[in-house]
Amino acid sequence: MVKPDPHRPRRAATRYAAAVVVVGGAVVVSGCGRQSIISNKSPQAHGITVLWWWMLGVAAIVFAGAVTFMVIGFVKRRTPGMPIFGRHELAAQMLVLVFGIGIPLAVLIPLFGVSDVYLVQQTSAPLPGTTKLTINVIGHQWWWEARYENGRAVTANEIHIPARTRVNVVATTADVIHSFWVPQLNRKIDMIPGQRNRVLLYADHPGKYRGQCSQYCGLQHANMAMYVIAQPPAAFRAWLKHMATRAATPRTAQARAGERLFMNSQCASCHFIGGTPAQGTVGPNLTHLESRSTLAAGTIPNTRRWLADWIHNPQNIKPGVRMPDLGLSWAEVHTIAAYLEELK
Repeated sequence: MVKPDPHRPRRAATRYAAAVVVVGGAVVVSGCGRQSIISNKSPQAHGITVLWWWMLGVAAIVFAGAVTFMVIGFVKRRTPGMPIFGRHELAAQMLVLVFGIGIPLAVLIPLFGVSDVYLVQQTSAPLPGTTKLTINVIGHQWWWEARYENGRAVTANEIHIPARTRVNVVATTADVIHSFWVPQLNRKIDMIPGQRNRVLLYADHPGKYRGQCSQYCGLQHANMAMYVIAQPPAAFRAWLKHMATRAATPRTAQARAGERLFMNSQCASCHFIGGTPAQGTVGPNLTHLESRSTLAAGTIPNTRRWLADWIHNPQNIKPGVRMPDLGLSWAEVHTIAAYLEELK
C-alpha cells in the first residue's frame, strides 16, 4: 500500500500560487510596451492616461464592492433577510435606489463629461492656424504613405515630425477602412473612403513612437505598423529638405546594373523613384528607401539580407501583400538590392 504524501497538498498549493502569479503578471504587463497609453509622450496622451487610471480605479472599487456583497451573502446565506438590515423592506428599496441608480449616475455622468466632452475637445483635430506643419497620411493595404509640402517630399511607414511642434495630420485611405493610432501621442482616428479626418500630433521630446492600424483591414492588418519619429526642429528641417531631392545616382557597377534591371522590370510600374523613369504609385515611394529602418510597414528590418529576401519572395514574409513574386534569380535580386541600398 502506497503511503500518502503529507507534502502533496503544500506542493499543489505552491504550484497553484505560482500559476496565479505568472498569469496575473502576464495580464499586468500585457498593456506595457511601445504602444502603451500609460507611457504617454504628449499632453493629449497624458489626458487619456489620466482618464484610463480613473476608470480603472472606479471599476476596481465597484468590482471590490460586488465581491464583498457576494461574500457577505454567501456567509449569511442561512440567515433570513438581508445581512445587517434584516427583513426591512424600506432598507431593501433604498439599497436598490442607491446602488442601482444613485451610484451609477454619480460615477457615469462625470466620466461621460470628462471622456466625451472635455477630453474629446483636448484631443480632437487642431483648429486652422494653430499648427506649423500639415502631413497627409494615406492608408494602403498594408502600408502607410506620408506626403509633406503638397507632395514634394514623400515617404512610407516612418513619419517624421519636429519635436515640441503641433502637427496637423490629415488622414485618408486609398482602399478600405483603416485607423491611424499612435498611442503614446494621441487617440486614434478612422480613415474612411471618401472622407478626410484629422488629428493633432505633438511629441514632448525627440523619440521614436510606434503606431498601428487599429481597424481590421484584411489579412495583413496586424503587420500594418508605422513609426512616428520626432526630431529636433533643425534636424527635421534637414531631413525634409533631403526628402524633397532626387534619388542618388548609382556609384558602383553593380548598382548601375541594378538600376537598369529595376527600370526594365515590373518594379518601375509599381514604385516611384524621383528623377528616374520609375513613376509608379501602387507601392511605396523608394526615392530614399535606405533612410528607413524597416521594410514592409515595420514587418522586417531594413538590412541587405532582409531586403533581398523581400524582393525575392514577398509573399513568404507577408502573405497576401500586393507585391508579387517576379520570378527573379538570386543574382538579379542582389543586383537590384545593391541599387536600392544606394537610395539614401
